[in-house]
Amino acid sequence: MRESDYAALAMFRFQIRSFPAFSETAAARQGLTPTQHQALLGIKGFGPAGPATIGDVARFLLIRHHSAVELIDRLAKLGLVSRAADPADARRVHLKLTKRGEQKLKALSQKNLEELRRAASPAFSQLLRSFRRSDNSKSEA
Repeated sequence: MRESDYAALAMFRFQIRSFPAFSETAAARQGLTPTQHQALLGIKGFGPAGPATIGDVARFLLIRHHSAVELIDRLAKLGLVSRAADPADARRVHLKLTKRGEQKLKALSQKNLEELRRAASPAFSQLLRSFRRSDNSKSEA
């Protein structure tokens, strides 16, 4: 490992740590907690084919089922999520973002992607270039 490899890795790790702070601030500006933002994202994009369930949200957020129920209750009160009984199994509840939930998630997702493009992508590219140079110098030896 060269000194430049450590510098590239350090910058990349800094960007990894900086991104959640950026994302949390962006969520707060939308009136959401970071967990609420992550739940909206999980409902929209994480679940298997078909509508997300409370169990999907719990798995996505690495929280207990009852904690996910409470979180969904709060999101429903904010008018961001709606619930519907699964027609095949009344014990299961399907979750869907409301129009307001979709709007908030879209705004946050656009800001997060912009930040990733701005900050993390160059740091990741620098890291990969640094390690490629390091690998090439080993193969030449």
